[in-house]
Amino acid sequence: MTERKPPGVPFESWVEKEIRDAQGRGEFDRLPGAGKPLPDDMTYDELWWVKRKMAREGLSVLPPTLALRKEAEDALAAAYAAPSEQTVRRIIGEINTKILDMMLKPPPGPPLGLKRYDVEEVVHEWRERRARRERRTAAE
Repeated sequence: MTERKPPGVPFESWVEKEIRDAQGRGEFDRLPGAGKPLPDDMTYDELWWVKRKMAREGLSVLPPTLALRKEAEDALAAAYAAPSEQTVRRIIGEINTKILDMMLKPPPGPPLGLKRYDVEEVVHEWRERRARRERRTAAE
């Protein structure tokens, strides 16, 4: 529909002609969703196209506080699986820095709901888990 509406032609007639011409050229033959019922949720959302693209590409976006909660959970799991005490201390130190930064400068959105990890407590738990793992390995 690249043509411009000719002067003196009623707008509706021109639109209907353009639609008929496009149908004749087959431009509506393979449209996504053609022949399928409209979705039940027909409320208008300005970002519908962004949400659809993100869903199609498997993307999601969390508010910064929720993303940090997930990152902190993953960091704790990584610390417990770390090969050395030095690595545990580095992982927990890095996540504690991020937690403190967000506590001091909270972004908009849900509250963080986290406190910094006690490094010594995490190291103690890491040592106990490692000792239990070694005892299981020796018993097998």
